Amino acid sequence: MEKDIRLTDGIVTLRPYQVSDIDSLYEAVRESIPEISVWMDWCHADYSIEESRAWIESQPEKLGKGTDYNFAIFDSSNGSYLGGCGLNDIDYSNRVANLGYWVKTSQTRKGIATAVTLLLARFAFDELKLNRVEIVIVVGNIASERVAEKTGATKEGVLRNRLMVNGNPSDATMFSLIPRDLV
Repeated sequence: MEKDIRLTDGIVTLRPYQVSDIDSLYEAVRESIPEISVWMDWCHADYSIEESRAWIESQPEKLGKGTDYNFAIFDSSNGSYLGGCGLNDIDYSNRVANLGYWVKTSQTRKGIATAVTLLLARFAFDELKLNRVEIVIVVGNIASERVAEKTGATKEGVLRNRLMVNGNPSDATMFSLIPRDLV
């Protein structure tokens, strides 16, 4: 797989994380702790620049193995960092992956996550030859559910105790996209 992946719709651009993104990632996470920490364990009150560095430095190996495709999101017009997204838990035998996204608080409600989800799904189907992407959202995360709905993802149901959030088992809503959904 080509390591210099760039995906764009002209509004947002996705590319694999680079060491030069450490400060941008850190600042965006710190800005977004009140909103994101409710839903995602990795985002917590003590989040440090070292966590940004360690996570970014772990990405090239995962990308090289094809196990995770995590991308930084940038505004195509001015190059500003907007958040992160990716495909992970890739199961090539069943041709399915999990799709995730987050947008820093100051840039939400602008359609960024919806655009990113569509770009990632198209990449999953066209380049990785997957048959399904799943979007698993903690019950109550209305903003993320709206994103899934806007992309045309099918709501399949609620999975009991599917995700651990802040040390507690949480129910999650399963959405999915398959190639014909993007036609």
